[in-house]
Amino acid sequence: MATAAEKDERTAHSLFTPNARSFLAAPLRIATINPDGSPHQIVIWYTLRGDEIVVNSRRGRRWPSNLRRDGRANLAVYDGEDAVTIECVVDRTYEGEEAQADIAEMSRRFYSPAYSEQEIARYRTEQRISFVLRPVRVHVHGDPG
Repeated sequence: MATAAEKDERTAHSLFTPNARSFLAAPLRIATINPDGSPHQIVIWYTLRGDEIVVNSRRGRRWPSNLRRDGRANLAVYDGEDAVTIECVVDRTYEGEEAQADIAEMSRRFYSPAYSEQEIARYRTEQRISFVLRPVRVHVHGDPG
């Protein structure tokens, strides 16, 4: 009988159907858990790398502090009645140049080229942190894709 970790590992390779993967183009909502147990939700950028989701933030914001304390998150991308929600756990975190490269990639993805370069210059003045999230479950609602 497979352990829960083995099931999660086996499932991680096939969690994103082609329709779900193609739907992951807009900014997403991340929900984390506040110290008092209440939810905290905000819209963020991300990069999908294989089956991992990379998110990035300026240090000192609430959601990264929540993720450092409790590595569980729920992500959602929706359009009308169609949505993909993803239950995740933090696999690893990093800062420095690698985190700066992540926010630059995300900025180029979600902003126009000229504006993106202005923002990247601003991000370089900030301490940034990246989280690599490993999906545990993916739920498809409606018919995204």
